Amino acid sequence: MALPYYIFPYLLLLLLLPSTSESKLTLDYYSKTCPKLSQILTQVVTQKQISTPTTAAATLRLFFHDCMVDGCDASVLVTSNSFIGAAERDADINLSLPGDGLDVVTRAKTAVELQCPGIVSCADVLAIAARDLVTMVGGPYYNVRLGRKDGLTSKASEVEGHIARPNMSLTQIISIFESKGLSIQDLVALAGAHTIGFSHCSQFANRIFNFSKKSQYDPSLNPKFALALQKLCANYTKDPTVAAFNDVMTPGKFDNMYYSNLQKGLGLLASDQALASDSRTKEYVDLYAANQTAFFDDFARAMEKVSVYQIKTGRKGEVRHRCDTFNTLNTNMQGQTHKAGRTHKA
Repeated sequence: MALPYYIFPYLLLLLLLPSTSESKLTLDYYSKTCPKLSQILTQVVTQKQISTPTTAAATLRLFFHDCMVDGCDASVLVTSNSFIGAAERDADINLSLPGDGLDVVTRAKTAVELQCPGIVSCADVLAIAARDLVTMVGGPYYNVRLGRKDGLTSKASEVEGHIARPNMSLTQIISIFESKGLSIQDLVALAGAHTIGFSHCSQFANRIFNFSKKSQYDPSLNPKFALALQKLCANYTKDPTVAAFNDVMTPGKFDNMYYSNLQKGLGLLASDQALASDSRTKEYVDLYAANQTAFFDDFARAMEKVSVYQIKTGRKGEVRHRCDTFNTLNTNMQGQTHKAGRTHKA
């Protein structure tokens, strides 16, 4: 049976409204309960970034790895133990997460707890820290709505397939992003995060050593760049810490140089370089290479979309006292807590 014509405007309105969880987030969520939150976090992340310039890239990567797996709920910060088993942080793809990102969140959460104990979630601390650090190194400022709760589960076994790997095809990566409600344009804009940070040689060694019978290196690489990388990574199997900057031109500055590099064959990872040649993504690479304002605007918009993906509110989460452990030590992995022999819904 067809729906009456007057029903359609209401259906459209419902489609345009934010999800129930998302609508609970507000910019002034902590204005009364922790009014100095912004100042506290700014001070901590500024000191950390000045002392350790790799912090911005590390924290941004940590944010992505958290949000892409079951939403932005700080589950990647939890450490494994005998009660919960292997947590997300111990998944293969997360073993290389830089310690500086984890460290700045720990410092920030500790400082906040001293002022506002039990009020601000680790998920919100991570989201704000990532934004502030992007801005510190020259990137765009964007709004971060607050009120997330920290997740009650963290499983290493649920990570694979949710985070893009450098050796994945572009089709696979697009599929992952689309499953999170992120468009191809969002993907290209978010890939611009590689304008800062570095990658270990093991992540791109297959592009510079024995690439094929016809060529030692991937022909999509700039020849001089390929030879320089071969020299840099000559002993990477003996020293796995050897790495190269993702943006060889302006590695410490958040700008649009990443896209210009791709146009010149200076993309470090295969998944990055593919963006510049594939018809689905090339137009956005060209746009952002020519227009930094467009990149910043779209990056900011995409980050806001990522930051509200499958967030937990209300009783679906908690505010952890420490980011690396659930409040109840023996929280099981199904969202329930066991305490004193009784089972309570979380």
